[in-house]
Amino acid sequence: MAMKKTLLIIGHVPSPNTQRLRDAVRDGAKSLDAGGISVRVQSPFETIADDIINADAVVLGTTENLGYMAGAMKDFFDRTYYGVLEEKQGMPYALYIRAGLDGTGTRRGVETIVTGLRWRAVNEPLILKGDWDDGFIEQCRELGMLMAAGLEAGVF
Repeated sequence: MAMKKTLLIIGHVPSPNTQRLRDAVRDGAKSLDAGGISVRVQSPFETIADDIINADAVVLGTTENLGYMAGAMKDFFDRTYYGVLEEKQGMPYALYIRAGLDGTGTRRGVETIVTGLRWRAVNEPLILKGDWDDGFIEQCRELGMLMAAGLEAGVF
C-alpha cells in the first residue's frame, strides 16, 4: 500500500476573510476525497522545518502588508530556510496572496525566497486583489483541489 502524501497549507489569517480563504484551500483539497492525501493546515508561526520536511507539497497564503509579504510569512521563512534548503529542493508549491493593492511586491518577495530554496511552482500565484470579492473563495477552493489532484495523480 502506498504511503499517504501530505499537502501542507501554511496560511496567515489575520482576519475573518483571510481565514475564509485558507479554509477554502483546505476544503478544496479535501473535496476530492483523495484517500492518498493528508491535508494539514497551520499558521506560519507554528510551522517548523520538520513540518516542511514531512510534506510532499505546500500551499503558502499571505496577505500583502506594505507592499510585501506578511511578517508572519517572512518569520516562517527566516526560521525554516536553512533547515529545509538541501532536503526539499524541487518541492511543489502554490501561492495565494490577499492583496489590497496589486500584490507585485509580495509575489516578488515570496518568489525570491522559494527560488533560493529551489522549490517548484505548480501554477501562477493566485493574487486576490482589490476590494473583497466572494469569488475569491471559489478561486482558493480550486487551488486546493488542484494541489490535491496533482499530488494524488503523481503529477508533482
